[in-house]
Amino acid sequence: MLKAMKSALVALALVAMAPSAQAATPADTLVIAKQIDDLISLDPAEAYELSGIEVLANTYDRIMRFEPTDVTKLVGGVAESVTVSEDGRTFTFKIRPGQKFASGNPLTAADAAFSLQRVIKLEKTPVFLLSQLGWTKDNIDTMVVATDDSTLTVTIGVDFAPSLVYALLSSVVGSVVDSKVAMEHAVDGDFGYGWLKTNSAGSGAYVIKSWTPNEAVVLEANPNYRGGEANLKRVIIRHVPEASAQRLLLEKGDIDIARNLTPDQIDALSGNADVKVTAIPEALLYYVGLNQKVKELQDPKVRQALRHLVDYDGIAGSFFKGAAQVHQSFWASGFWAAYDENPYTFDVAKAKALLAEAGYPDGFSLDLDAPNFAPFTNLAQSVQSTFAQAGIKVNIVSSEMAPMLTKYRAREHQALMVYWGPDYMDPHTNADGFVTNIDNTDAATGGKPLAWRNTWQDEALVKATADAAKERDEEKRKAAYIELQKAVLDQGPYIIMFQSTSQRADRANVAGFVQGSSSDVTYYNLTTK
Repeated sequence: MLKAMKSALVALALVAMAPSAQAATPADTLVIAKQIDDLISLDPAEAYELSGIEVLANTYDRIMRFEPTDVTKLVGGVAESVTVSEDGRTFTFKIRPGQKFASGNPLTAADAAFSLQRVIKLEKTPVFLLSQLGWTKDNIDTMVVATDDSTLTVTIGVDFAPSLVYALLSSVVGSVVDSKVAMEHAVDGDFGYGWLKTNSAGSGAYVIKSWTPNEAVVLEANPNYRGGEANLKRVIIRHVPEASAQRLLLEKGDIDIARNLTPDQIDALSGNADVKVTAIPEALLYYVGLNQKVKELQDPKVRQALRHLVDYDGIAGSFFKGAAQVHQSFWASGFWAAYDENPYTFDVAKAKALLAEAGYPDGFSLDLDAPNFAPFTNLAQSVQSTFAQAGIKVNIVSSEMAPMLTKYRAREHQALMVYWGPDYMDPHTNADGFVTNIDNTDAATGGKPLAWRNTWQDEALVKATADAAKERDEEKRKAAYIELQKAVLDQGPYIIMFQSTSQRADRANVAGFVQGSSSDVTYYNLTTK
């Protein structure tokens, strides 16, 4: 019966995807074209890819969250209030009364405790988001407890600002799972993991009805959602990797929203009254990492010179065509504690002077690893051209992302061009990645952040980053992160260049689709058409 139901749902998705004479999707269904081949799991204890996180943002409520009605303000999700002990280590969350999961089971503090505990016990990729709170398999059952149906008590083993703890609990691992449903499907002590990879047990606006890899995800509205039943009964997310195919489907009316159009495809839609384009600043940053194993890159003046050899405005106005804005610090613009100044401009004369001061008046050669797809191919070629004007001879090493990242994680690059996005919406997530490096040896174990990958260790800035995480005065904490961004901008082994802007195209009758700065804050339930 279950197999037949899934087959029927996939068939329904395919009907909605196919060309139709009426050139319109079903009135109660939102059809999205998107590249979703990164989706490998729909278990909130494991999902760490952008497509999976977006689906989970719509199928699970979290302990803390950004509501669809305001994606700029972190508020309680399943928790309606929280109090913090004087020492800042014990958090008491009160669970909203009357909440239900999609199954109809009541949502209690025990479910919230179970959800956090299973993340630690399963030890999947995103476990570090919670383990940094001092939680381990051995202590999690005493550090996270439900003292009654409406009270969740969370104790942390580190000194973190409360706002940072809340941000961590708003990430994907803060999703609250229906413990009864999960355990009904548990096999060999896996807490329902095998089943939850392809199914949902949440209290979000939608329920996962089917997922056919590299084809489609089908969601149906959850009538028990605390925010009220979604405006549209069904959402179909179709895997369409080609931008040109997405554009054609949109123009014909066979989809409602195209999510991965290139600037050229966006241009091709201009003048089409049936389509509207929306630009959304994202938290994704494009940067070049400079390995400090390379002698020429160890002088801060050389790194400053290289920052003056990027044609920021020319790139933003040419092949990016509105898909990115100039941004040079490690925390994206538009978010709390962002530093928005861009002090480095394309200035060949200044770059040459800095190189001469550093002892390289004739420049040097540099290998630049870059992904073999747009926009990186164009971006790498532009950097190659402008670096050459100061005598820096760039050899572009183009490859697929997987082997390039393997090389990066082994610290075998010289310079490497890639992007970086936050794991949660707090500046500490990026400060930690771009600055923290406790063990700078090749044999280091544990987390290997960007500072380690680029063989860079600044003990004073590492301490400043740790201190910022502990600061409980929010204004002082904000000032600390801004100072960190300024310091890394001038001293760090990075050329941070651009902040991505998503360009989404919708059919003209679509309204209310909420797309925030990241997959965590993209919501379908308010959409109408």
